[in-house]
Amino acid sequence: MTASAPRSSPLALTVLALLHYKPLHPYGVQRLIKDWGKEQVVNVSQRASLYRTIERLNGAGLIAVRETGRDQQYPERTVYEITDAGRETARAWLEETLSAPRQEFPEFPAALSNLLLLTPEEMTDVLERRAGVLAEKLDGLEAAMAAEAEQGLPRITRLETEYLRAVTAAELAWVRAVVEDLRTGALSWSREQLDALAAGPAQQ
Repeated sequence: MTASAPRSSPLALTVLALLHYKPLHPYGVQRLIKDWGKEQVVNVSQRASLYRTIERLNGAGLIAVRETGRDQQYPERTVYEITDAGRETARAWLEETLSAPRQEFPEFPAALSNLLLLTPEEMTDVLERRAGVLAEKLDGLEAAMAAEAEQGLPRITRLETEYLRAVTAAELAWVRAVVEDLRTGALSWSREQLDALAAGPAQQ
């Protein structure tokens, strides 16, 4: 990896991975991400973030301009190709990310840590709504997996969908279990209990 290489990110890794296959212009990168279903794991909703990532990779010498072309249908387009340093960096990023889980801070666990702001009834309502969204997401992932299987795609190209399906199913099962505990009273609390907890051992 080069000393000036930018920090790894899902989008930067994906750009390098796609340029392994062939030189592409930014729109081609964005189109392939969507065509190959990678928008489930890589955020390309804002094209500006893709261009910034490409600029960082180019500035670090991980990709290079191959050509700039123009035709009657499209504005000027810069085509990029991966460099040897980019290939080395992509492999290093990939191996590091796959082998060592990072300490990440997703929003849902952070919200769970502050659920005491809600009453048990309010908590039941919001988690029921989340379960509904998760169930719809799970249906979509299962449909995507079925479609990919029908296309005859090898499993190696479908692993991210398989992983997302497993994670979504596990979260849905957990949320439904918590909702059930709330309904039966197995999970409950009172303001008095919380006040005593906040006061600390010396004042209880």
